[in-house]
Amino acid sequence: MTTTPMLRGALTFALALLLCCAAGLASAQNAGFPDRPIKMVVGFAAGGSTDVAARIVAQKMSEILGQSVLVEDRTGASGLIAAEDVIKSPPDGYTLMLASQTVLAVAPRLYRKAAVDPIKDFAAVAYCGASPLVLVVNPSFPAHTTSEVIAMARASPGKIIFGTGGTGTTPHIASEMFQYAAGIKMTHVPYRGEAGAINDLVAGQIPAMFANLSAIMGQLEAGTLRAIAVTSPQRSPLAPDVPTVAETLPGFAAETWFGLVAPAGTPHDVIAKLNAAAVQALASDDAKKRYAELGMTNNGEGGTTPEQLDTYIKSEIAKWAKVIKDADIQPMD
Repeated sequence: MTTTPMLRGALTFALALLLCCAAGLASAQNAGFPDRPIKMVVGFAAGGSTDVAARIVAQKMSEILGQSVLVEDRTGASGLIAAEDVIKSPPDGYTLMLASQTVLAVAPRLYRKAAVDPIKDFAAVAYCGASPLVLVVNPSFPAHTTSEVIAMARASPGKIIFGTGGTGTTPHIASEMFQYAAGIKMTHVPYRGEAGAINDLVAGQIPAMFANLSAIMGQLEAGTLRAIAVTSPQRSPLAPDVPTVAETLPGFAAETWFGLVAPAGTPHDVIAKLNAAAVQALASDDAKKRYAELGMTNNGEGGTTPEQLDTYIKSEIAKWAKVIKDADIQPMD
């Protein structure tokens, strides 16, 4: 009668000791992290806002960690193909993803066959800033203000064609919000990345698009594109003469934010080291300067800790789910 409790106690103690030893061994193994290059995956084509943000962060993190952080672009399904590859990778900190809210809060709800659960499949690392969007047009487009765009769309429903970097991307959802708020109908043409849509816009193949400001600053400065309005709550310091959509449609606001994530199960000490490197990278004068030149911010509601980013992702999932429902955006296969 007394042997069983003693035996159970001994087994419990032995198990606890074994777990402590295993944790200590794992921590010791991770003490030298990183000892080889790190891969930072982006789910969109080179030249888009997510790719640009990733390369700025990766370069500074390479300097801080003493190992190369290499950016790899994998396109398809609004970033979900890349996300699926990342979550299948070993959770050791050597495969990361710089994801926008397209991947972390929007696309998983818009693709019926999506095999990504942002909360369960990813471990949050660090919030990496945001880029305002801008309604931008080819210089030959007759409308010059938000009100004129709305008037054109009301006069000829569906006639105005607009491009985006893909279905389910933040620019796409922002454009759906715009149509819903203005009571208009335009025609969406999705591309396999923002850069392709921008090229066709400059060439006059499409007349308009919602783009990340960071991706089209060069074209605006060169005069090959013309900005109608930014979607951020306030005017961008980089383009103070460009009005906000909210000045015509009060309350309208949308930005593309970026978060660095790792596969779920990545050790906490590895996450902590990556977070520290990312936060230090974003706080560097060089990164701040490069972000500012692109109209991007390197801080925001996402906070600075993995826990804060995790909370922010959950809040954004709820926010964009409501937008998708209110605008009656239908899921896709």
